[in-house]
Amino acid sequence: MIQLTDQPIDIAQAIASVQAAQAGAVNAFIGTVRNHTAARKVVRLEFEAYDTMAVREMEKIAAAVKEKWPSVAHVAIQHRTGVLGVGEVAVVIAVSAPHRQEAFEACRYIIDTLKQTVPIWKKEIFEDGEVWVAAHP
Repeated sequence: MIQLTDQPIDIAQAIASVQAAQAGAVNAFIGTVRNHTAARKVVRLEFEAYDTMAVREMEKIAAAVKEKWPSVAHVAIQHRTGVLGVGEVAVVIAVSAPHRQEAFEACRYIIDTLKQTVPIWKKEIFEDGEVWVAAHP
């Protein structure tokens, strides 16, 4: 399941989509909108993406995971676009594998690579202004 959506992400559905009989481990990363950045209070985030390229890049990441960790059974990557309030889910990544080590490693690889390569941008709206930033640190 690879998806870019303007609708709320169903965490349970993402996790269910990676379940497999051969997988003894399911690892998930859930990224939410926090209420501050540094010392500034966040009111909301606005995510924009180059949709077709973003999905294509997420598919590349999923394929790279299967090459690096051939035992990985399934991968789910979902990222939200649009306006999100504090506490809302912006991204969900789920990975299933026979053992926890490769599930953890693959999940971390996905979020780190997504933040570096997928064309998604966010605007942070603060009480005292706003700023566009790439959706990575």
